[in-house]
Amino acid sequence: MADHRSPSRTRAYEGRPLARPHEEIVDQGLAFDVGTLLSRRRMLAFFGLGAASAGLAACGSDSAGSTASATSGTSTSGTSAATASAAAGEIPEETAGPYPGDGSNGPDVLEQSGVVRSDIRSSFGDSTGTAEGVPMTLALTVRDLANGGTPFAGVAVYVWHCDREGRYSMYSDGVTDQNYLRGVQVADSAGTVRFTSIFPACYTGRWPHIHFEVYPDQASITDSTKAIATSQVALPQDVSEKVYAQTGYAASVNNLAQVSLDSDGVFGDDGAATQLATVTGDVSAGYAVSLTLGVDTSTAAGGGQVSGGGAPGGAPGGRAPGGR
Repeated sequence: MADHRSPSRTRAYEGRPLARPHEEIVDQGLAFDVGTLLSRRRMLAFFGLGAASAGLAACGSDSAGSTASATSGTSTSGTSAATASAAAGEIPEETAGPYPGDGSNGPDVLEQSGVVRSDIRSSFGDSTGTAEGVPMTLALTVRDLANGGTPFAGVAVYVWHCDREGRYSMYSDGVTDQNYLRGVQVADSAGTVRFTSIFPACYTGRWPHIHFEVYPDQASITDSTKAIATSQVALPQDVSEKVYAQTGYAASVNNLAQVSLDSDGVFGDDGAATQLATVTGDVSAGYAVSLTLGVDTSTAAGGGQVSGGGAPGGAPGGRAPGGR
């Protein structure tokens, strides 16, 4: 029988000469054992790094796929969309104007049962009026910048805007007994709220816009001081011009011609860089308005003031009652 300890068979191990060629591998001594251990660790580290790189490559591929889905109009899941939103920065804090209806300047629609609704075209409660105009859906997607731009699920978003005559319900002459074009929705798991409404008018001195306030949750909406963001959505000029050529919007044609995004008291500082909505559709079927907005709860909410910042004092119905 051949000697298993023969030098011809055990002179080297893993390419390294044996310290004791006539002994078993396990009897080569401490120095040889340490060398073997370090060699194996380097090999494991190599494969570990390769696995991690492969994982990153897979993540990159998935992110690219999510981005492509967003471009093609399909929904995206969290990470890729959140990164894009975080890069855009925090939505600017803006004035709530003199017609907020949140209790900070007179009427308070947020105390009324039924304000949490998706279709805001009609009044509710004791009011029965309905706002007429070109149909519009509004989708706002809120990102939590304090947590890496993830979807801000569970926040409550209060939306309000004027009707096609430029009047604000609860404030303007002729509609003080109405509360239409006001409503609250709670963000879904994607951080999105959706409303069905009508395209708002352009009144004297202001670019066409939609107001909104973001609250940490539905329970907080009855206290306007708990809003974590107050801002406005700007509507594109080309779409607005098409809408204002329709019946009922006649006054908006001249008003829009006298204002621009750069001259507007709210959007003029940056031309509504992060507030200009994406709009699709037509006047017959209606328009879909959407905007992704970043909210950073680690910074102080600074909006909501009535005075300054382009408060819509020129809206039909006279001046807003009282100051805040």
